[in-house]
Amino acid sequence: MMATLKSRIHMAGLKARKLLTNKSGDQMTGWLIVVLIVVVVGAVFMTLYQGSITTIWNSIVTKITGLLN
Repeated sequence: MMATLKSRIHMAGLKARKLLTNKSGDQMTGWLIVVLIVVVVGAVFMTLYQGSITTIWNSIVTKITGLLN
């Protein structure tokens, strides 16, 4: 009985140690940082060049609708 309890405690300790040393959480944090940087850079780009983007988009839509008519 006591040996089984010690074995279970030992296995629980090993599982906890493995869980604490798992690096997959760090990878997820890295991806979240990359996504955050992309969103911020995209927002700044859209803010700075909004007029140009609107002009280009409107000309593309005009050309497409001209081709479809």
